[in-house]
Amino acid sequence: MKNLFSSFRFRVTSAMIVSMVLLAVINNVLNYHLTFKSQLNSQRVLLENLAKNAALMINPHQLKEVPLNPEGINSSSYQIILEDIKKIKATNPQIEDIYILTPTKKSGVWQFIVDLESTKPNGVIIPAVFPGANYNAGRFREMINGLNHPAADFKLETDEYGTTLSGYAPIRDEFGKPFAVLGMDIDASNIYSMEQRIFKESLIFLLIGIIFAIILGSLISGRVVQPVKQLKIGVDYIKEGNWNHKVRVYGNDEIAQLATSFNDMAQGLELYRQLLRNYFLDSVKSMSILIEARDASTLGHSEKVAYYAEKIALRLGIDPKLVDHFKRVVLLHDIGKVGIRDNVLLKPAGLDQQEFDLMKHHPVMGEKILKPILEDPLMLAIIRNHHERFDGKGYPDGLIQDQIPLFVAIVTVADSYDAMTSNRAYRKALSKEEAMQQLVDHRSLQFNPQVVDVFLEILKEESQIENPPKAV
Repeated sequence: MKNLFSSFRFRVTSAMIVSMVLLAVINNVLNYHLTFKSQLNSQRVLLENLAKNAALMINPHQLKEVPLNPEGINSSSYQIILEDIKKIKATNPQIEDIYILTPTKKSGVWQFIVDLESTKPNGVIIPAVFPGANYNAGRFREMINGLNHPAADFKLETDEYGTTLSGYAPIRDEFGKPFAVLGMDIDASNIYSMEQRIFKESLIFLLIGIIFAIILGSLISGRVVQPVKQLKIGVDYIKEGNWNHKVRVYGNDEIAQLATSFNDMAQGLELYRQLLRNYFLDSVKSMSILIEARDASTLGHSEKVAYYAEKIALRLGIDPKLVDHFKRVVLLHDIGKVGIRDNVLLKPAGLDQQEFDLMKHHPVMGEKILKPILEDPLMLAIIRNHHERFDGKGYPDGLIQDQIPLFVAIVTVADSYDAMTSNRAYRKALSKEEAMQQLVDHRSLQFNPQVVDVFLEILKEESQIENPPKAV
């Protein structure tokens, strides 16, 4: 028995079993903390901001006029507020339900003011609750916190209707005192299902790994050492966040098969992470649409900028697969404006220096929002640096010429052109010809000359302009 425990075969088998267990544990921990938990936290931040912006769209005077009784559902005030929250939901398809509650004098007991009839993923319709109906808010700490500041649940809520994540924001009266809370639920069944699937597959991988370890450990000799080292290196790469690393073990034996399973697992985890990232980006895109909805003059701006940017990138010969990802990021280039106050964002006249300094902060704020999910520094640079100038007089970093990545330079030109050809509260839109002349006049000053030349070719082809602008 003593010889069995001290034998190389036993030690190799034991070591492989321990390695498989550790690999599974590391996989679960990393997958939860680096993927699911980080995505959930990012989703919470977005949901808080979404609820905050939605709360700003509710008229507090109108809300106070809703009678808190069953007949209140027929009041004009109720119907006006109901239409407002329907518009909010229409611009954000992932929202399942929106409701407004107000606390009573009794601890933990709140009352509904307005509730939107909702449809769950399984098709079940939840009818609206009439004004004045009591609700036990004491079960949800973040809902109560939402009376003071934007908040979101820390965990997914699952019931017979599905899995949701809820966010809350205060509605304040004319004196700035909060008197009600706007809450919204979004469907989080995809995140929940993915979490469960990853967990089950991790357990399966652990069981398969142990079985392979027992079989291989009893059959192989010293040549097992190097393949095990390769697997260990693979674990280290995954731990560092490089899920695309491939373990290279040649042959047709069980160890090679184990390495293939390891690579398949890493590829599967990368796919799950990509799906979560897409879910995050879609949510941010919805939030970006809501931001544009705050200012009717900028509605559709992001889509037009993304359209122009895609055209320029393809004409410059950039890989279409990379351009597709680039276009999705461009849609979010102004996401940082979520933190800009309405009195600055919607000001119908030119900004003073203090207000302009505040507006200049939106690229940095956008970078902070997207940094948890956009791992590529080049994509993050699109968000942070799309207001840089070719002559180095832009912001926030004052980059100059070749310091500005080509993707960033493309967005700068597309963004500026659409801004020039769109009406704003403080000025009228330029004609296409006038805007093209501006691009020519500021070529090599504000804009990358290569990008301007390509964009002008595209605009001339699309518009069939007979007298294109000329440099002066």
